[in-house]
Amino acid sequence: MRAITTQTQHAPEATAIAGKLSKQFSEELPKQLSELAVKSLDDDKAEDIVVIDLAGKTSIADYMVVASGRSSRQVGAMAEHLREKLKVAGAPAVEVEGMAQADWVLIDAGDVIIHLFRPEVRTFYNLEKMWGVEPPAASQQAALYA
Repeated sequence: MRAITTQTQHAPEATAIAGKLSKQFSEELPKQLSELAVKSLDDDKAEDIVVIDLAGKTSIADYMVVASGRSSRQVGAMAEHLREKLKVAGAPAVEVEGMAQADWVLIDAGDVIIHLFRPEVRTFYNLEKMWGVEPPAASQQAALYA
């Protein structure tokens, strides 16, 4: 039996278009994932949500989201909800660290990194300052009472 093969003159053009669409999708995904994170955290009553644009500042990620929960239980629940939503949304890999104590939970979704803290832990580490972003006023007030 003879194998039938076909060649299309437009194959290189189609490949270029597919590559362009793939690149466009991959460039938009981090922004969409950061917006999803903010929406999920807001729905879960997170406090002092800050999004830091890291593009051009580091190669570790395009966005960093920092937020606080009132207790370890709330921080853990927010992290679990967000992990599930990121997976469904198509984040390439979602790794979670710190769930055992849930004082500081790190969610690594590739080009988006999310830090969830209890307020006093967030004040102690002050990640926003490291990236040149002013922490929310509520976090500054928490530092006065810590």
